[in-house]
Amino acid sequence: MQKQQADIQHHDGPYFDDLAVNQVMEPGPNITIGPGEAAVYQSICGDPLATSLSQPLAEAVTGRTGALVNPALVLHVSIGQSTVATRNVIANLFYRGVALHRSIRLGETLRSTVTILGLRELSRRDDRPARGLALLGIQTECVDDNTIVVDYERCAMLRFRNPERRTGHNDDLGQAVTDIDLNAWTKFIPTDWDTQPLRRAATTLPVWTVGTQKTDPLRDTVTSAPELARLTQNLAPVHRDPLLGLEGRRLVYGGHTIGLAQASLVRLLPDTATVLGWQSCSHAAPVFEHDILSFHHTLLSEQPSSGGRLRAIRVEVDAERANQATEHVLDLRIVTWGA
Repeated sequence: MQKQQADIQHHDGPYFDDLAVNQVMEPGPNITIGPGEAAVYQSICGDPLATSLSQPLAEAVTGRTGALVNPALVLHVSIGQSTVATRNVIANLFYRGVALHRSIRLGETLRSTVTILGLRELSRRDDRPARGLALLGIQTECVDDNTIVVDYERCAMLRFRNPERRTGHNDDLGQAVTDIDLNAWTKFIPTDWDTQPLRRAATTLPVWTVGTQKTDPLRDTVTSAPELARLTQNLAPVHRDPLLGLEGRRLVYGGHTIGLAQASLVRLLPDTATVLGWQSCSHAAPVFEHDILSFHHTLLSEQPSSGGRLRAIRVEVDAERANQATEHVLDLRIVTWGA
């Protein structure tokens, strides 16, 4: 019985007051992304990124055999693996500096390391449980060749295990930097890819002037939220148990909204070869299953680079609730490269 209780406590944590700065978390299981994982993800988010849908196209663009994994799925797996630190998450505030160092092909295996970079205890209020912010540094590698796939930081709000405890943590965690310098992103462009096979899609695109916003005419409904959490080994109970959410509604994993937002963006830019990363991503409000999302995209800047087009886009997402209320839920600054 004593060992069983210890196991429950081990799997129940960590809580905010269990964490320490510079602590490296015990990693979750490695994950191999195969065609099954890719198919399930596609059924949930419906991303039309051509290089991850068509193996012949991927081979023509990359000059190598094998199918590509959608970069959004790579990020979801990385985020899911990072939840070894955030089982007791209340909300994720932001991601910053999310940079994909290389693409992943079907059959490759990912491993993620999570380090606690900073901690800040929040002020106490009688109407809410004790909570604090944890800044996580996440690095994901491909175990097949030990190369870095992605690294980034995310800030999570966590519950206390002992609500009476005072930790004294008061680190300056900073903010997500939203300004995008495209020149700083050129190093992440695949050096040996050829965008020529995507040029036909580029010729069909209407002119998109820098600074203008386009709204995707296709809205989307959030479904299969627990399935995406399970697929990516996301361990946060708030994404599975509705009793832990606001007013008994299950909180949707924030990356689910991002995945649908990327799918919307690619519909407007079908010549996209890949996503290089997220300069920043802020969750302005929670999303719940069956919310209807609308997507608004602003082209912030673009420039020719490495035989293609490097683009910075701001993606804003609104959610329409069952009660017909509409709320702004996501502000994403994303960098893409295509024809």
